[in-house]
Amino acid sequence: MKKSQKIRIAGIDIGKDFPPYVIAEMSANHNGKLETAIQIIEQAKSAGASAIKLQTYKPDTITLPCDREDFRIHGGLWDGRTLYDLYEEAHMPWEWHKPLFDYAKQLGITIFSSPFDKTAIDLLEDLNAPAYKIASFEAIDLPLIRYAASTGKPMIISTGMADAEEIQEAIDAAHSGGCKELAILHCVSGYPAPAEDYNLHTLTNMIQRYGLVTGLSDHTLDNTTAIVSVALGAAIIEKHFTLDRNGGGPDDSFSLEPKDLKALCEGAKTAWLALGKVDYGQKSSEQANVKFRRSLYFVRDLKPGDVVTEADVRSVRPGYGAAPKHLDAVLGKTVKYAISAVTPVNLDVLL
Repeated sequence: MKKSQKIRIAGIDIGKDFPPYVIAEMSANHNGKLETAIQIIEQAKSAGASAIKLQTYKPDTITLPCDREDFRIHGGLWDGRTLYDLYEEAHMPWEWHKPLFDYAKQLGITIFSSPFDKTAIDLLEDLNAPAYKIASFEAIDLPLIRYAASTGKPMIISTGMADAEEIQEAIDAAHSGGCKELAILHCVSGYPAPAEDYNLHTLTNMIQRYGLVTGLSDHTLDNTTAIVSVALGAAIIEKHFTLDRNGGGPDDSFSLEPKDLKALCEGAKTAWLALGKVDYGQKSSEQANVKFRRSLYFVRDLKPGDVVTEADVRSVRPGYGAAPKHLDAVLGKTVKYAISAVTPVNLDVLL
């Protein structure tokens, strides 16, 4: 399978040569209200996000209704809850998907989802989803990856918790399933995750090792890690997004609010623009200031035939005279014409 440094989702090119593709992850932040989900889409569009992403599952498609200890969460944000109880609260009703897809299309923002089983992919195919995102926890579900890949749609795979071998297995599964446009995201599956866990040099290694469009799924509490990742080659940034970090939902507390998402979209693009290209020439913003560089000026009146000494010349601003590097070529030379003090040095007046 030929590797590519570009993918295309809903008409938008994604890769290192294009502005960062920012995905606003709605996750469970709808908090059980369709109106909230609609507002999240509106605010993501307003903030400048490239796409809004949903999660498509039911509690019965992701876990079992069991309260045994191995089905119970210990520690963290969701301490004490059973998996089934958490996903019952967090899941998005499947009947919401069509109105949300329709509304996003109306607003002009790309919408797609993370499917968690084959029936979710079937639902999303009926909605003509433009791409699929495989969540970190599902990156080892190779049959799911192959099934999503069989749609022929672009795919993004998060790699949280996966080691290098498991990442390669996921990539191979996507390619063998028929995916021709694949991206991977460096990710730390902590909620929230400390910045120091991200080890962003891993991202640059992933670009070299796997040769794919690579980005970051960021679970830190601010934008610093995400923006730094752009400088290291991240072409995609994914962040959880909510209307209110204090909203009380399962994911609200580690999600960005609208003003923060806007800052991320702007900051990521600025970082990408700042990378630019290798260029040692004068930049457009410098042109007006060139005249304020140092140059050589005569600082005393001189008569024809005078020999120039160090007392006659200084390196000063502005820059209308000969460059300071020519000082040795000026000293000891004879003046052809009378020169007034505070005159820029012109090599043509010297013998």
